[in-house]
Amino acid sequence: MPSQPRLQALEKILSRPAAPTAPIQPLDELWASDVFTLDKMKAALPKEIFKSVQRTIKEGSKLDMSVANVVAQAMKEWATARGALYYSHVFYPLTNSTAEKHDGFISPQGDGSVFTEFTGKVLVQGEPDGSSFPNGGIRSTFEARGYTAWDITSPAWLMETPNGVTLCIPTVFVSWTGEALDKKTPLLRSIAAVNKQAHKLLSLLGETTIAPVNSSCGAEQEYFLIDSAYVPLRPDLLLAGRTLFGRPSAKGQQFDDHYFGAIPERVQVFMQEVERQMYRLGIPAKTRHNEVAPSQFEIAPFFEAANVATDHQQLTMTLLRSTAKKHGLACLLHEKPFAGINGSGKHVNWSIGNATQGNLLDPGKTPHENLQFLMFCGAVIRGVHMYGPLLRAVIATASNDHRLGANEAPPAIISVYLGSQLEDVFNQIREGRLSGSSLGGVMDFGVDTLPEFDKDAGDRNRTSPFAFTGNRFEFRAVGSNQSVAGPLVALNTILADSLAWISSELEAKLASGYGLEEGALAVLKTLIEQHGAVVFGGNGYSDEWHRMAVEERGLENLRTTADALPVLERQSIRELFERTGVLSAVELQSRFEVYAEQYILAIDVEAKLAVQIARTQVYPAAIRYLGELAESLQLQSSLGIQVSPETSKEVAGLCQSLMDISGQLQGAIDHPPHGTEAHMRYCADTLVPLMGDLRVVVDGLEALVDDNLWPLPTYQEMLFVR
Repeated sequence: MPSQPRLQALEKILSRPAAPTAPIQPLDELWASDVFTLDKMKAALPKEIFKSVQRTIKEGSKLDMSVANVVAQAMKEWATARGALYYSHVFYPLTNSTAEKHDGFISPQGDGSVFTEFTGKVLVQGEPDGSSFPNGGIRSTFEARGYTAWDITSPAWLMETPNGVTLCIPTVFVSWTGEALDKKTPLLRSIAAVNKQAHKLLSLLGETTIAPVNSSCGAEQEYFLIDSAYVPLRPDLLLAGRTLFGRPSAKGQQFDDHYFGAIPERVQVFMQEVERQMYRLGIPAKTRHNEVAPSQFEIAPFFEAANVATDHQQLTMTLLRSTAKKHGLACLLHEKPFAGINGSGKHVNWSIGNATQGNLLDPGKTPHENLQFLMFCGAVIRGVHMYGPLLRAVIATASNDHRLGANEAPPAIISVYLGSQLEDVFNQIREGRLSGSSLGGVMDFGVDTLPEFDKDAGDRNRTSPFAFTGNRFEFRAVGSNQSVAGPLVALNTILADSLAWISSELEAKLASGYGLEEGALAVLKTLIEQHGAVVFGGNGYSDEWHRMAVEERGLENLRTTADALPVLERQSIRELFERTGVLSAVELQSRFEVYAEQYILAIDVEAKLAVQIARTQVYPAAIRYLGELAESLQLQSSLGIQVSPETSKEVAGLCQSLMDISGQLQGAIDHPPHGTEAHMRYCADTLVPLMGDLRVVVDGLEALVDDNLWPLPTYQEMLFVR
């Protein structure tokens, strides 16, 4: 029988009322009803004002303050008509979280009356504290001024609670001295860099009408759901987001019965409410399903422009957490909340395109004839080969380290999977010939009543961290709790840099007398000869690949955050971001400092929690059990029953180990080294292994101590009691 607190939690779960439900509404009523869309702007704004807004959004022209004043008035009238009394400039600091400051529309008058006021200046500019967010030394406490500035390219929306409505305005966040303190500003710069270089290459390829080029993103969000009654009984879940201790349940995911299985009704009701809110906010939720691990699920949107997708991703994580609470659930977005079963990622599907040329990473049916695609795909290959360590660095967190390098997520070696068809095409280019593209053939089921259909020309590879999946690349190594902005900034920047290189090489070929197709193929031949080592279509989990990648191909295996984050300090990375205009040297250094600090703080919290739980919850429970065993042995001995004290000895030995290792861990916590990189290395090489040793001991005790004394909810309870 479980211990009393666990039993009370179980009783609470079993006695919960049915989850709340909402009235069913058709999609056309729900869609973007809480968003100040272009259609709503068009209806509310004078014709010339609306055209000016459109030019700013689509062409990047400057926003005139007179236009902002009219937009602000229309936005306020729309929001207040829906019951909004407050507005908020929403921004995304360097913590993977969302920040917001709420201000009232209210403007008191001298006669005691009030009216609502919202000007263009207030819409365009806000002023939060620039020194209270992690900034890597850009701002000090005595240098507090920072600004938020309206991002017109992402629509405003309404945040509704049972007691009110707030108008939310997406913004960037910069210091008084102009440096980016957020994730949105570099993303917008990287989009501009891609547009500039893509436009140049498309012009060289003969295109004359070229719409603005943007990257797109569709981020698949994985998460766990457990009953919220368990969280207060698990200090590790409450404060660290993951279980620092926990013996795997006898049944985990080994039967493969959860993936794509029937969604539990309680979870489906939760999902439907999340999706209803997403649709109201214009977030195109497309897919929902059970994931591999028990109590693990996924929601995936349709792709959108990268900037809007980033805002929507942050909103999605907020909605998942807040809606879970209404249903008596806890949504866990940590990459590895439970040991022994699959963790959670956020696969970022990324492409590039525009309104005139379409998706520039769509190979068509005959990719060997699609020069435009080959040039852009080649640019991606070059970028990933040259800056793979950067891609590893932008997904480096204490939590994501539990997935990367293991056998459940892409390894820490960044490689590119193209599929057999494209790999063959690029091999032909390397050999100086281009004869054709292999076809996928027809899928024949051997059953007359089932239809035949065309197979894809290439398979999928789930072990690749960066895989081509038909008309886009899937960055599979991003962590479930991360903002997608960092990965998108890196992808856009390395693409812009490679497009610039290709354009320069192609211009030189054309100037020396090459024809367009001949020159382009010559550039691609050089590119694949120099950078083809990053292309790999085999098993990314295998030891052979790890050896081959490092020893033969010169790729880096950056297994931990302590290995990966120093990449941001490399001269080549600094020059990349400065050359493309995405980040200054100061801004890049600040990100290294912030992310390193976040890593160190996360490990420090986990280590302190591990010592606390082991000493104040696990050890007392084990000692009580030893006492019960001693009484039982004494009673049996008095009755002449021969018994073995082996269990007592084993428990006593584990108790001693617990105190020894927790003492070592506490000592290590108390005496960290000086210096950021040294401290990160210390976390990775000293604290994390000690926590692992302590976990082995605690999990060993869980297997022996009487269940009615064990203080922590078990994996069996958390993962299977719904």
